[in-house]
Amino acid sequence: GGKIAVYTGIFPMAKNEAGLAAIMGHEVVHALAQHGGERMSQGLVAQLGMTAAAIVLSTQGTNPALGELAMQAMGIGVQAGVLLPFSRKHESEADYIGVLLAADAGYDPREAIHIWERMAASSQGAPPEFLSTHPAHETRIADLTSWMPEALEIYNQTPKAPVSELPMITPPPSQKSALKTGARFR
Repeated sequence: GGKIAVYTGIFPMAKNEAGLAAIMGHEVVHALAQHGGERMSQGLVAQLGMTAAAIVLSTQGTNPALGELAMQAMGIGVQAGVLLPFSRKHESEADYIGVLLAADAGYDPREAIHIWERMAASSQGAPPEFLSTHPAHETRIADLTSWMPEALEIYNQTPKAPVSELPMITPPPSQKSALKTGARFR
């Protein structure tokens, strides 16, 4: 409950302490807003609805193959029409309030935009936004840009935090690359 972990693998995207403040602000909002618990509740309600639909279909003498097909279609509909949009809403809420928290702590909120520019440049073949739990990088950049006047107003009224570059830590080799090079894991 309410714990946040930061892995050094995010440092290249954060680049500096202001970027890390934007990321931490985002994660703090998830914890404060209890997004994880809300997602669990939504999942349970969806599961209850799907179970009720399965019971109705099974008691109506529906062809089992047709009933299975209907259940799969409903499952896809619940995911794409209910659960994924709520997840993207949580992410956008965390982006918005998180960038304001970072600005209020004295970190330049414009770094949040740079993070998503770096993420977009480094990502390959993301699924369409409507099939994702997170908004597309381009959507996040556009949203952050639209929120920037408010964030900058807060930032300009706040004592500035000292900002330095984050240490670049070389990640350990992946198992796949280790197999190619003959490296051994202990």
